[in-house]
Amino acid sequence: MNKIYPSAAEALKGVVADGQMLAVGGFGLCGIPEALIDALRDSGVKDLTVISNNAGVDGFGLGKLLDTRQIKKMISSYVGENKEFERQYLAGELELEFTPQGTLAEKLRAGGAGIPAFFTKTGVGTLVAEGKELREFDGHTYVMERSLVADVALVKADVADRSGNLRFNLTARNFNPACAMSGKVCIVEVERIVANGELAPDDIHLPGIYVHRLVHNPTPEKRIEKRTLREHK
Repeated sequence: MNKIYPSAAEALKGVVADGQMLAVGGFGLCGIPEALIDALRDSGVKDLTVISNNAGVDGFGLGKLLDTRQIKKMISSYVGENKEFERQYLAGELELEFTPQGTLAEKLRAGGAGIPAFFTKTGVGTLVAEGKELREFDGHTYVMERSLVADVALVKADVADRSGNLRFNLTARNFNPACAMSGKVCIVEVERIVANGELAPDDIHLPGIYVHRLVHNPTPEKRIEKRTLREHK
């Protein structure tokens, strides 16, 4: 089975559609699937629910899809770097489901593992727990959280072999493996594609069974959110 597609647009063709739930990897701008996000924008699909730690920044990453109003709802843990995200939410133009960061990661992981729900202390006694089941375990109160299963996962990795086995680069791994596991269909953008057998088994971070399509993007921009420079004296 050939998992490699000639472009990001071709990799999305026949998979993405209006009204879907998408899980998109990345943390800030680190480890985001830049080419797939651009192709998603160009596809024109709309009314999307997007699961992602945040929504990029103004004009880059998922921020591009906010500019084109293709996103109906965000399931996120952080808004701060994107003024348009904040503006749309406060104006009632964008639905937002705030989720504690660790809970968001576990909701994705659980969805990929076939676990429909789990209990956590995080959020008990706050707005996060409103309307959710509470249960006592060993004298402590926990809130039940439902897992997340996305229609499509868009993921960024450093290296893939032709079977879709993935290796991520340092902190760019972040939410990407969890997003990949949670997607019914997983499309991965990679900087390098190598032959089967070139990745040592212990170097594989995510097995190819989770990966349906690959697209090669050897030169992503990798924009830096905030550049802090120190003057040399």
